[in-house]
Amino acid sequence: MSVCEDLLLCNYRKCRVKLSGYAWVTACSHIFCDQHGSGEFSRSPAVCPACNSTLSGKLDIVRTELSPSEEYKAMMMAGLRPELVLDICSRALTFWTYQVYQERLYQEYTYSKAEGHLKQMEKLYAHQMQSKDSELTAMKGEMNSLKKMLEEYKRKYSELSEKLMDRNRQYQKLQGMYDALRLRNIAVANRESSASGDRIQHDPISGFGFPFGHSTKFPAARTPPARSGDGDLHSKTFFCISPSEETGHTIFCSPRNETGQEGSRAFKISRM
Repeated sequence: MSVCEDLLLCNYRKCRVKLSGYAWVTACSHIFCDQHGSGEFSRSPAVCPACNSTLSGKLDIVRTELSPSEEYKAMMMAGLRPELVLDICSRALTFWTYQVYQERLYQEYTYSKAEGHLKQMEKLYAHQMQSKDSELTAMKGEMNSLKKMLEEYKRKYSELSEKLMDRNRQYQKLQGMYDALRLRNIAVANRESSASGDRIQHDPISGFGFPFGHSTKFPAARTPPARSGDGDLHSKTFFCISPSEETGHTIFCSPRNETGQEGSRAFKISRM
């Protein structure tokens, strides 16, 4: 088996498998695997799947064995003249050369297509890399600005924390002063209430509605001046008695008896 056999591939566009066993050979110098050859050439008229050539001749399509037996090789061209053998060999070599050339063209086409795709991808990736680099630069700048803002906020937070601690100390101090003053005021109020209770017990007059430490003064009675033509003036005595336990106000009334009550003061007013 020759090493060049590995170069023969099925000429069907979607197949491209290495040929082995049986193959279909066309007069237009194309070769196909047994599967696609049987499927394509079973219809009439037969058309070459590679070049769309019409294959109407009896020997335009031949199914051949790629690895013939020794008996077949011994008897295939036996009895032919040497020039016929050389002509057959020349045509077979031409077919092989065409297949190699066709495969090289196909590989070059595939390579050029892949190279063009690669260049497009390189351009795309270069553009994406540039955009990513610009985004990275912008993000780095933003990150630096955010770091500066973070440092500024940390500094402000430290200052505010110190101010808050100072205010808390001042508040605690004022709270202590307020508690001390409140307790002192409560103690003073308690002492004053105790002293007031003692004065009420020792001064019974205060129980009748008069303020402590002040004497009750009554205005002096005045007699209205006499007018001409008036009759005789008659004076009548009335008494101002001390307030009783039932009421807290001074009661003015006419005397009930000649002597009056104990502790009363007598006043005279002029009555017309």
